[in-house]
Amino acid sequence: MCIVIRPEEVGDWPAIDEVNNLAFGQPNEGELVRLLRRASRFVPGLSLVAEVEGQVVGHILFYPIDIRGSERSVECLALAPMAVVPAHQNKGVGSQLVRDGLAAAGRLGFGSVVVIGHPAYYPRFGFSPASKWGIRAPFDAPDEALMALELVAGSLVGSAGILVYPDEFLAV
Repeated sequence: MCIVIRPEEVGDWPAIDEVNNLAFGQPNEGELVRLLRRASRFVPGLSLVAEVEGQVVGHILFYPIDIRGSERSVECLALAPMAVVPAHQNKGVGSQLVRDGLAAAGRLGFGSVVVIGHPAYYPRFGFSPASKWGIRAPFDAPDEALMALELVAGSLVGSAGILVYPDEFLAV
């Protein structure tokens, strides 16, 4: 199976909604993507789709957020959401989206990524518990589910604090 990963285009927007709705069984993630796309910090090159035989079957979004500490604020990316239609799950689509998305984030100069996700899935890409750097979520999240990854070595050193998500994340 040939998987093509590329930045989203305007014509992909309905398919991205459908991918998120099918993967999560609800419209919240599709709505989140729509809201973030209109927000000021949206980075078009960090909203990627996966195509198989010309059909969009997966989507991943990385969005800039801040880690606010007592002395400073550090920008990082939140990986959210990542979705693959059920018929293409467990076939490597999600893994390729994550790998290519992390590579794109690095090329664009971002130093780190955080994710709240499955603790058995994301460590294969280098994610570790965010508590290692003193990073906390602004809501209850199991320590093993809140993970971070340094794209640039040392980028999270001294960044202890609370993740600050934009209002769009809270709206859905």
